[in-house]
Amino acid sequence: MRKYLNINNWLMYTFLVIVCFFSCLPFIWMILAATNSSIDIIRGNVFIGAHLFENIKKLFATVNVGNAFWNSFRNTAVGTLASLFICSMAGYGFVTYRTKNKDKIMSVLLLSMMIPFASVMVPLFQMFSMGRLLNTTVGFILPTVSTAFLIFFFRQSSMSFPAELVQAARVDGLGEFGIYARIYLPVMFPTVVAAGIVTFMNNWNSYLWPLIIMQREESRTMTLLITSLTSGYTTDYGILMLAVTICTLPTVILFFCLQKFFVAGVLGSVKG
Repeated sequence: MRKYLNINNWLMYTFLVIVCFFSCLPFIWMILAATNSSIDIIRGNVFIGAHLFENIKKLFATVNVGNAFWNSFRNTAVGTLASLFICSMAGYGFVTYRTKNKDKIMSVLLLSMMIPFASVMVPLFQMFSMGRLLNTTVGFILPTVSTAFLIFFFRQSSMSFPAELVQAARVDGLGEFGIYARIYLPVMFPTVVAAGIVTFMNNWNSYLWPLIIMQREESRTMTLLITSLTSGYTTDYGILMLAVTICTLPTVILFFCLQKFFVAGVLGSVKG
């Protein structure tokens, strides 16, 4: 019986290793391509090249990577923090306060997820243009600062939040915001981290809205910078892969550093 289980474990881990390899293969190829010249990439070279430093010099001489990276990080960080604050408070309110119409309101919020962004893109641009919010961080984050998905995510996770803690805190005289900040957020920390990772990745990889609202060269983000590298008559795939690698690293590092909390948050756990 034990031998049978060992064979099953061996087969399972072998399968997982193969799947993991093929899942990571595009990322590995991207890193290797960043060390090769454009000609080597076109020829299909899949080994480490000797053009990494040359590609770095070309990339930083062609575009302002530092400015674009800072724009992306600033907009994404502010947008993520604002989204977590607003959506977590909404999720807390949906579970803590009992009203007759809260389920109907949630249904309306969920229905709003069926509206494609392209259908509201033009009215949003007109509103932000009249409000002089073009090329600003506020203009970048406002359309996504509160999403139905995040509110629903916090609401579902908050259903396992102990109501006795809220009642005990109210008896002790703690205000509602104090309960939210000092009790709810620490208990729901895995959920906050999971929501933060998803929001960070969405904001970091956002392309369509920044393309519309960030009209100045000094305001463009990393996604727009990568697009500019492919807009010429010929594309240097070496510096393009290097730029994509630089753009990918923050989300990869964030996920691997917080993956334990991400899994716990997605599973709806409230244990730190």
